[in-house]
Amino acid sequence: MILRNEYGVPQYPKGHVGRLLVALAAIDHLEQPTASSVAKRTGLSKGKIDNYVDALNSELGTVISKTGPRYRIESWGSILNRDAIKKL
Repeated sequence: MILRNEYGVPQYPKGHVGRLLVALAAIDHLEQPTASSVAKRTGLSKGKIDNYVDALNSELGTVISKTGPRYRIESWGSILNRDAIKKL
């Protein structure tokens, strides 16, 4: 059983692909998606958010850019389904 934080976000163990997916869902959901706000929402380490974004872009085909402190999803790529990720 996967525990959830106060926002209902699953708390996946280290190395689990779910960490990438909850980071992606948070970037999509948040009005001001910064490393701090994504970390707060997901329970992930603020210092790892850039690593998760890099992995999403290189391994799962998303295109997420960063302007100043804010992330922006430019493309979900051809692998991931936005609606399914949001349900996560």
